[in-house]
Amino acid sequence: MPRLVVDTLTFDFPAGWTASQYDGWSFYRHRFNRFLHGIKAVDILAIDPNGTVFLVEVKDYRRHPRKKTIRLADEVAKKVLDTLAAMLPSRVNGDVDSEVLFSTQVLNTTRLRVVLHLEQPAKHSKLFPRAIDPADVESKMRQLKPVDAHPVVVERGNMRGMPWVVH
Repeated sequence: MPRLVVDTLTFDFPAGWTASQYDGWSFYRHRFNRFLHGIKAVDILAIDPNGTVFLVEVKDYRRHPRKKTIRLADEVAKKVLDTLAAMLPSRVNGDVDSEVLFSTQVLNTTRLRVVLHLEQPAKHSKLFPRAIDPADVESKMRQLKPVDAHPVVVERGNMRGMPWVVH
């Protein structure tokens, strides 16, 4: 059962899944993101036994509010597209066997899903506001329709059918 830790959140994927913290890959950190300024990466790539790859971006604003000026949906879209653009070069030019194998698995999948895991304070307060409307972000993420016609925004309290567990 794959387990990944992203910031303060632990993701437990079901048995039979493969999962990797993509933004930690050697190929991404030392080669791909250096060739062009501004290349980004999603946090997690996960593949279910049916051949669906999930590109998961994790945002945790429970302690620190969002300060970036770019719209959250646009940030996610850029990370998704940059990550997908890296898969073929990673498979062909990667030098870490596990990363080459994983990028090959991604390229051989039959379906793509985009998931934004968005944690915000449970209660609205001036110090820690619940300032981002998940439904609004999800609506704006539909710009990713060529990749995934139905991207989703989830949180620990509402996983919306995603089969992994987050603590």
